Amino acid sequence: MVASWWSRAGLGIFVHWTPASVPGWAPPYVPVDELPLAGRRAPLGWTPYAEWYENALRFPGSPVAAHHRATYGARPYAAFGGDFNDALANWDPTAWARDFRAAGARYAVLVTKHHDGFCLWPSEVANPHRAGWHTARDAVGEFAEAVRAEGLRFGVHYSGGLDRTFDDRPIGTGADIVSAVPRGSYPAYAGAQMRELIRRYRPDILWNDIAWPGSPTDVQRLIEYYRFAVPHGVVNDRLLPRAPIWRTLSLPGAKTLYNGRQRRTAARGEGFVPGRPPYHDFRTPASARRTGPGPYEITRGIGRGFGYNRNSPPEAYLGREALESLVRETAAGGGNLLIGVGPRGEDAKVPAAQRLRLDWLAELTRELTPDGSVPG
Repeated sequence: MVASWWSRAGLGIFVHWTPASVPGWAPPYVPVDELPLAGRRAPLGWTPYAEWYENALRFPGSPVAAHHRATYGARPYAAFGGDFNDALANWDPTAWARDFRAAGARYAVLVTKHHDGFCLWPSEVANPHRAGWHTARDAVGEFAEAVRAEGLRFGVHYSGGLDRTFDDRPIGTGADIVSAVPRGSYPAYAGAQMRELIRRYRPDILWNDIAWPGSPTDVQRLIEYYRFAVPHGVVNDRLLPRAPIWRTLSLPGAKTLYNGRQRRTAARGEGFVPGRPPYHDFRTPASARRTGPGPYEITRGIGRGFGYNRNSPPEAYLGREALESLVRETAAGGGNLLIGVGPRGEDAKVPAAQRLRLDWLAELTRELTPDGSVPG
C-alpha cells in the first residue's frame, strides 16, 4: 500500500535538467504519443523530447542533426557537459524550491541521470567509458536540501534502462529501446549508483525509468535495500527486470510486430503505460489517463517534452484551461500529477513560458482545501 503522504500529495514537479538543456532544441510539432503514426521508420529520431537530443543526433536526416550541424558544426554532444557544469555557478536551488512550493507542489523529482548517462552528483562509481561525466557540484544533494527546506518531499529519477555511454546505438522505435538496454558491466554499475543515491540522499521517491538491466532477483534486492533505508519511501512502476522475451526482438520480424502493436496503441489514444513490474507502489501512465485501479501518477511535460526546448512555439505548451482541467481531473480520480519543468542549460533558469504555467498552478493553489490537497 502506498505511503499516506504520497496519496495526499496531489502535485509534484519533475525537473529534467541535463547537458541536452544546453542546446535545448527539438522539433515540437508531433506529440510523442502520436509519433508511431507519423509513417517514419525511426520515429524517435523526430521526437519532441529535447532531452533526447543526443539520440536524435544519430539520425543524419533528423531535424536535430540539421540544427546541430548549422549551429555547432562538428562539436560533440559530450562538450555540452562542460557548458552545463560552467552554468551551475548561476544556479539557485532555493529559488526553484520556493517556486515549486508556491505552485502547490508537495514533492519534487530530479532527473539525476538521464539516458545520456550524465550524473548530477559527483558519483564515486566510476563510469568506465566516459570519465568525469558528472557535475562537480552536488546538484542532487543541494536540490534535496532546498526542496525539503520548503516542506516538499524529494525524489530521484534514474535512467536504469538506458545509458548511451554503455550502449550508444540509435534508438528509432520502441523495439529499439528494449534492444538498447545495456548488458555487460552496466547492471552492476547501475545498481551501485542507485544504492549510492539511496545511501547519500534517502530519497522519498525512487523513480526509475524505462526498465532495469538486471534480473528479478536484482530488483528485489534493490527494493529491499531501499525499504530498509527509507521505510516511508515509495517506488514507481518502471523497475521492470530484464526478461527472456527481450531476446526475441533479435528474431526476424519480431521488431516489426512489437512496433506494430505500439502503432495500434497510439491509434487508440492510450498513450504509454509501463508493464507491471513485480515491485511497485504506484503506476505512471504518460500522456494517458488512469488505466486501472490503485495509486497512479500522471506524468507529462508543460510542453510537448520534459526538457528545455527553445524551439517550442506558444501552442506547444499547455494552455491555462487544459492545465487546470488536467490538475482537477487527476485529483478527482485520486491520482497525482507529476508535471515536467525543464530549466535552461546555459543559465539554470526556468524559462518564462514555464514560469507562467507555475504561476497558473499557484493561482489554483489559492483554491486548495485546508489539508493542502488540490480540489476535485
